[in-house]
Amino acid sequence: MQVTNWMSWEGGVDMVATTVPGGAQPNVIVHLGRIVHTPLGSAASGMVFYQPDPSAAPLFMGFVSTDPQIGAYFGPNIFAGTPFESAPTLEAQIEVFTALPDSVGVRVKIEGFEIETTLSELGPLELVERPFGAPLPFVQQGVEAAASQMTLTINGESITIYPVPVGLAGGPSASWSPTGVYSR
Repeated sequence: MQVTNWMSWEGGVDMVATTVPGGAQPNVIVHLGRIVHTPLGSAASGMVFYQPDPSAAPLFMGFVSTDPQIGAYFGPNIFAGTPFESAPTLEAQIEVFTALPDSVGVRVKIEGFEIETTLSELGPLELVERPFGAPLPFVQQGVEAAASQMTLTINGESITIYPVPVGLAGGPSASWSPTGVYSR
């Protein structure tokens, strides 16, 4: 398979959840890397989404990056063909913190919001390879450890969240990924 678009990361924190017990459709996504490499360069980057009321617009949604050019790469090049393809790019301050082997987390500041998530009770690191279309239109390869516990705080308020059955890229709903790559 010829690779036309790709991104890789170091220090990935991935959490997909719902604020409704037993909910299958996520209304919370915090998916960030301490550093993300693309053909355009490298920057702390990722994606955030929070829609506490399913009948209303999300409070925030988009690709986030310390470099807007890098953030703008993800939609049309990695997430093409998904609802995220035309998501906006939000300039952000991003800090990934680790207390390995016990926990990892990320703090993201975008206009009007400070989002913080912590993942704990990390499982063993495992090599993963998820094929194209399972469930997103890219191949994922990497190293990840599933987290059994996750927390979310927005603007200092603790938000009750519940894991969804499957995470954003087809893996666990919460994971630490020291390194990996998406390619298409």
